[in-house]
Amino acid sequence: MADEKPKIRIATCSLAGCFGCHTSLLDIDERLFDLMEMVEFDRTPFTDIKHCGPCDIGIVEGGVSNAENARVLKEFRENCNVLVAIGSCAITGNVPALRNNIDLWDCFQEVYLYDSGTEGKQIPNDPELPLPFDKVYPIYEVVKVDYFLHGCPPPADAIWRFLTALIQGREPEIGYESLRYD
Repeated sequence: MADEKPKIRIATCSLAGCFGCHTSLLDIDERLFDLMEMVEFDRTPFTDIKHCGPCDIGIVEGGVSNAENARVLKEFRENCNVLVAIGSCAITGNVPALRNNIDLWDCFQEVYLYDSGTEGKQIPNDPELPLPFDKVYPIYEVVKVDYFLHGCPPPADAIWRFLTALIQGREPEIGYESLRYD
């Protein structure tokens, strides 16, 4: 037991996105057991830990659309030796960034006041809601990113190859043909 190598610590989080990248991570299926032999998880949606502690690798999916996203992302960067932007939303803003060319107030009015399916017709203004930004930012515009894993979402096999390379201290190389954009 005394010669046992310490495990790599990994944290993950989802910002403005759909959780598709985390779902793709879970799609590595039985290799999750192999992964658990090599790593221990800090903050992730799987552990429900709310704050990121010191980690070797941080994996972020989703873009930055509000003050809470920016706070979580900055905490990640401060605590992770290596930061990975995973998926199109983290890398470009993707679908959440489609609102970037529309005035935020116009967006709120369309969704909460004019949509026929909305009951109560009121724009939420609870002070506990995160302050929305005028646009959705890719994470590299907020913090330094060390690696980008493209795809929407990246396939499970690509995530597996990428993570095992990082864990083993190799440069991850994922060819374009291994990615998908659903």
